[in-house]
Amino acid sequence: MGNKTIALVAHDSKKLDIVEWAKFNEDTLRGFTLYATQATGEEIKRHTSLDIHLLLSGPYGGDAQTGAMIAEGRIDFLIFLWDPLTPQPHDVDVKALLRLAVLHNIPMACNRVTADFMISSPLFRQR
Repeated sequence: MGNKTIALVAHDSKKLDIVEWAKFNEDTLRGFTLYATQATGEEIKRHTSLDIHLLLSGPYGGDAQTGAMIAEGRIDFLIFLWDPLTPQPHDVDVKALLRLAVLHNIPMACNRVTADFMISSPLFRQR
């Protein structure tokens, strides 16, 4: 595992999902460097003992920061539980983040089921 890095992002209506997912996978996640947008990271920290580096809140540039880290090759996985039914004021940043993850071939989960598949894959732990 070593220095693999995971970015964790969740829209407000998906915060409970990402917190539950992080709690369930806490032991596995402990072996990774974790970054999260501010509100998401604070929620996960409140319910787990995970060490998470906080970025800005999504609407204040956190999604853009995450995208920049992907472009710089600093993120290995993206867990982004986004809400397809609620308009986001920072929708341009959301689309840019998703685009950059695809462009840079970063494994990405946009819902909890896909996050479960990703973290349970033997490839998740390979160097």
